[in-house]
Amino acid sequence: MTNKEAFELAKRYMPGGVSSPVRAFKSVGAEPIVVNRGFGAFIEDIEGKRYIDYMLSFGPLILGHRNDIVVSKIMEALDRGNSFGITNMYEIELSELIVKVSKVIDKIRFVSSGTEAVMSAIRLARGITNKPYIIKFDGCYHGFSDSVLVGAGSGVATLGIPGTPGIPKEFAAFTIVLDYNDENALEEAFLKYKNQIAAILVEPVAGNMGVVIPKESWLKRLRSITKENDALLIFDEVITGFRLALGGAAEYFGIEPDIVCYGKIIGGGMPIGAYGAKNHIMEKIAPEGPIYQAGTLSGNPISVASGLAILKTLIKDITIYDRLAELRAYLTYTLSKMLSEKGIPHKINEIASMFTIFFTDKDVIDFKSAKTSDTNIFGKFFRNALQEGVLIPPSQFEAWFLSTAHTKDVIDETLEKLEKAIDLL
Repeated sequence: MTNKEAFELAKRYMPGGVSSPVRAFKSVGAEPIVVNRGFGAFIEDIEGKRYIDYMLSFGPLILGHRNDIVVSKIMEALDRGNSFGITNMYEIELSELIVKVSKVIDKIRFVSSGTEAVMSAIRLARGITNKPYIIKFDGCYHGFSDSVLVGAGSGVATLGIPGTPGIPKEFAAFTIVLDYNDENALEEAFLKYKNQIAAILVEPVAGNMGVVIPKESWLKRLRSITKENDALLIFDEVITGFRLALGGAAEYFGIEPDIVCYGKIIGGGMPIGAYGAKNHIMEKIAPEGPIYQAGTLSGNPISVASGLAILKTLIKDITIYDRLAELRAYLTYTLSKMLSEKGIPHKINEIASMFTIFFTDKDVIDFKSAKTSDTNIFGKFFRNALQEGVLIPPSQFEAWFLSTAHTKDVIDETLEKLEKAIDLL
């Protein structure tokens, strides 16, 4: 069966043939591929074609596909049972490990997705402060729950659809959307909604409008202004948690949020999410407190065992972060040189082991500037890269990721293929 035939079959039984919209490759004008297997830095489609993978399941596979240590731990857990609906030892061990490594939380609650983690953190913040409003930032994606899909990036931006169909305007009304990196707008919002803001919700490094780096002064102001106004600071580290550093963005930038949301890497590619905070906040959650949140599959043994294997590997060899950053810098420097030699306007935003190429001559500091990127050129670049055997995220507004399986040889092979893709632009 070909990719085209398989996808036609998929469209008969799933909306758009996908379980998540961006997988349809609509914004890049390409025929979707259907994956057969993954191994190391590569995936293979059902036609047997191999691709160097820089999507990495949109971030969680920091050790690459089918890592031996991760697979072994999953099989160990599976041998004991795939679901219990009751506390298991892998869950306890992972919670202890995350708390000790993060240094900014005392307790953690597991859920089944990043969307659930953020939704729960917002409820917790509102329950503690008894205030209704949440501040989020244009282009930051925090899952698809009603109150945060306004001003969302990621797939919403990719498909060019409004963020709020199906969401009552009364729900959206309690979400204040500001520009990322805009300190003045922040000050004005707290004046306008004095004593009504429960929390600021932020991707400390944006990854869902493409990678956008926070200004140091702005990030610090998020922390100080919330303290001044008895509001909470929520870091959505679903992408950056254990990706920027062991302690995520909180450690990387030296800023302590009130609540942290995790996902992706803490499950190593299995469905998971989590949120954590200090004891005085977490004690408000049921069964210790009055704020209710639950999930039948939360703390699933397979997911937490997979995450446990990943985190133990990262802790054992902390130099992984420096090695990945060096390879990323080599890759982006060479890509930028290739694009410049062809006279193609571009900016590359990068940090740790993640980056995004924007086809614009403007510095990308927020969603407005991200949207100046030429998505037609990006679509052509995506199609050319795919043809050459390199899989990048099928959206201008997503991050590329590296894993430990992306060796220097793999990066060099990538550059050879992408040089051909650039020559055809």
